[in-house]
Amino acid sequence: MLKKTKPYHHIGVIGAGSWGTALALAAANAGRSVTLWAREPMLAAQMSTARENAAYLPGVSLPGAVMPTAVLADAAAAEAVLMAVPAQHLRASLRTASTSFRDGTPVVIAAKGVEQKSGKLLNEVLAEVSPNVVPAILSGPSFARDVARRLPTAVTIAANMEVALRLQATLGSAHFRPYASDDVIGVALGGAAKNVYAIACGIVEGLGLGESARAALLARGFAELCRLGEAMGGRIETLMGLSGLGDLVLSATSRSSRNFAFGVAVGSGAPRAQLFASDCPLAEGATTAPALVARAARHGIELPVAEAVAQILDGSLALEAAVPRLMMRPLKTE
Repeated sequence: MLKKTKPYHHIGVIGAGSWGTALALAAANAGRSVTLWAREPMLAAQMSTARENAAYLPGVSLPGAVMPTAVLADAAAAEAVLMAVPAQHLRASLRTASTSFRDGTPVVIAAKGVEQKSGKLLNEVLAEVSPNVVPAILSGPSFARDVARRLPTAVTIAANMEVALRLQATLGSAHFRPYASDDVIGVALGGAAKNVYAIACGIVEGLGLGESARAALLARGFAELCRLGEAMGGRIETLMGLSGLGDLVLSATSRSSRNFAFGVAVGSGAPRAQLFASDCPLAEGATTAPALVARAARHGIELPVAEAVAQILDGSLALEAAVPRLMMRPLKTE
């Protein structure tokens, strides 16, 4: 099927952090022309001159097919656009970029999260701000450094199936394997929720509760995710795949995961001023947790693990009280 599917030739990437740069490299490695937008003009100039994103992805060369720019319209006017900005900044970035999107352009959200103020999934934010484009989501177990270094990585791209297949053909290579799906809700939710449960597993690690406790928490967290996914119209088979369970396992077991590392710091008793310092690496799960719990409540779904994370982070639940509360929940059948 891939041989019969026409790829998009010009790809715009909005956001030149580590993930946006890695996706630009993946697209270039697949034979595409890429325009990579950086918010800071100095970063765009540095990448153009040194052919390296030394600030966010040092040691990886940018091929000639990647064209850095500080002009947002240059990236937004591409045949297909990847939005690689943080979840809580997506709405503002879309508002600015939307004037340059062409009608029917596939816009692929490559961030993972739930908008804190509205409780909307990121595909819902896209549909609200830019109704003239085709919404898509890219998610799965992937670290930027692995993608940039051409280490084997598999992700899911969700959109209407015709567009998902074209995006698959556009980005797929021997090293970067996108699997097409039409379950936009399931892929968006899986990518968002896994960050919350990765923080929970990190807290267990930081508290020194052992690997058995971490595995149990991971399993119960995934069960929560599946309940919410069904209520929101996502498919269980999607959540069982790369963008759900696959991403959760990676993020909840590796110290290279920002969310897991953040949870370890929380469980180890790091001061709040240190955890939420502006120069700390972004942990999307910290802002997603309360929004996810609130969204679940609208669907009548309880998320005990996610709720505990949200309350630990806002200071309303002490660390030492969290584990007993979870362990004293009523015993049920599996």
